[in-house]
Amino acid sequence: MDASSKKAAIDALNRIMELELAGVVKYTHYALMIYGYQRIPIVSWMKANADESLAHAHKAGELVTLLGGQPSLKIGPLLESERHDLGDILRESLAHEREALTAYYDFLKTVTGKSVHLEEYARDMVMVEELHQDEVNKMLRRPGETAVFKG
Repeated sequence: MDASSKKAAIDALNRIMELELAGVVKYTHYALMIYGYQRIPIVSWMKANADESLAHAHKAGELVTLLGGQPSLKIGPLLESERHDLGDILRESLAHEREALTAYYDFLKTVTGKSVHLEEYARDMVMVEELHQDEVNKMLRRPGETAVFKG
């Protein structure tokens, strides 16, 4: 991998790390703001997502150092909508998952044909993020609806 490709990969990984760290904060916040009779399973799901986001951030940071870079100390955007209805929280979560998926696709484009290791990592993470997005999308549908949520 040449120097400019490494720099591009490091920059993309740092963006991923920042988004994943923002995910830790967002999902932790969401878990605290869930109320109602379905609270317990949804809070558990949110906490698991926060833990997974932290693991994803750590992996991206490890790859940054593998490439000789320094992991970012920044965190992605944390916009508080002040809306805590479960539907609002899930729509915010879906937007976050879409942003993360875009970052992983961008990283994949950056490393395609330059590193099998990084390419496989990117493909695995694209698959994981697509599954997360699908899961949230299904949660936003009314029972019995089969059409994809477009919001």
